[in-house]
Amino acid sequence: MTEALDSPGTTDTAAERTLGITLVSASAAFFALTGVLTKSIHADPLTITCWRGFVGSILITFYVMWRRRRSGGRESLRLGWRGWLLAVEGAAASIAFISAFKFTYVANVAVIYATAPFITALLAFVLVREPFRAQTLVAAAVSLCGVAIMVGSGFGTGHLFGDGLALLMTTGSALCMIMVRAFRDTPVVWAGAVSAFLLFLFGWFVTDPLAVSARDAVLIAFGGSFAAASILWTEGSRLIPAPESGLLGAAEVPFAILFAFLFLGEIAPAASLIGGAIVLRAVFAHAGRDWLVARKSAATP
Repeated sequence: MTEALDSPGTTDTAAERTLGITLVSASAAFFALTGVLTKSIHADPLTITCWRGFVGSILITFYVMWRRRRSGGRESLRLGWRGWLLAVEGAAASIAFISAFKFTYVANVAVIYATAPFITALLAFVLVREPFRAQTLVAAAVSLCGVAIMVGSGFGTGHLFGDGLALLMTTGSALCMIMVRAFRDTPVVWAGAVSAFLLFLFGWFVTDPLAVSARDAVLIAFGGSFAAASILWTEGSRLIPAPESGLLGAAEVPFAILFAFLFLGEIAPAASLIGGAIVLRAVFAHAGRDWLVARKSAATP
């Protein structure tokens, strides 16, 4: 046992796992900044997505080219119709995502988005007959109750539209996840860069992105945050098992709620907090069980 622990291979594996955990956790923190940055910018949602897409597409493109150079040009940049479909669908989901923050609480958007794995499982069953486990069905039912409490509290408060956009965005993200699994030969990160550039083009023609005030210069930081989150998650998820990556990624929700309180002074109503607690319980229990099963499987010789 001592020899195994002291072997270079084991040390390298432990170091890679630590790095993977750090990178995925950092990506969750960067993703969680989306709500704070959106509400801090006075521009309309399309202008925000335009500049977020412009900066993000440039940075992600640099990253893709760097990885392609490291691989000796083996990584293809050919999207095909599948890649373009993924890029367009991702762009539409991003518009709904940014817009949702303008019309409801950061906590509501973050918690509703946390149900994406369950919506993905449901859509995968309906669209491609992919079976799902009983624990996923139970977790989905529990999280649905939490979302119902949150959305129900939005009636008559003006936040219902934002909650609806968050649900639309989550459904769009779920479709993206299904397409990523189905289109295994598609360069997903490159499709993400193209998706971001499509947001820039769309925003450029339907709004006036140059008519932003100096105080909205944080738009540049917004694009950088989006690119950093995407790159950190991509690199980190390569180093750790998928269940662990999913569990760490769920940390985006408490990060988002904390950041909204610290930087915006935003405190969601009691119904949102109760519903959010129910959803988080379902998400962490589901992801935590997968993580424990994966650890036991890895420990079994």
